[in-house]
Amino acid sequence: MSPKELDYIEDALGHEKFFKTQCQDAIQNLQDQELKTCVQQIADKHQQILTVSIV
Repeated sequence: MSPKELDYIEDALGHEKFFKTQCQDAIQNLQDQELKTCVQQIADKHQQILTVSIV
C-alpha cells in the first residue's frame, strides 16, 4: 500500500471518529426520544465502521 493510500485511509477513519463524536454530542442535547434513537443508530453505524476497519 502506498503512503498516499495510507494517508487516505487515516483521513477517512478520522472522519468516522468525528462523525461518531458529533452524534454522541447531539444525543446529549436532544430532547425528542425518537430523534435520539435515530442519531444513536447513526453513531452505532460509525462505530461499526471503525471497528471493522481496525480488525
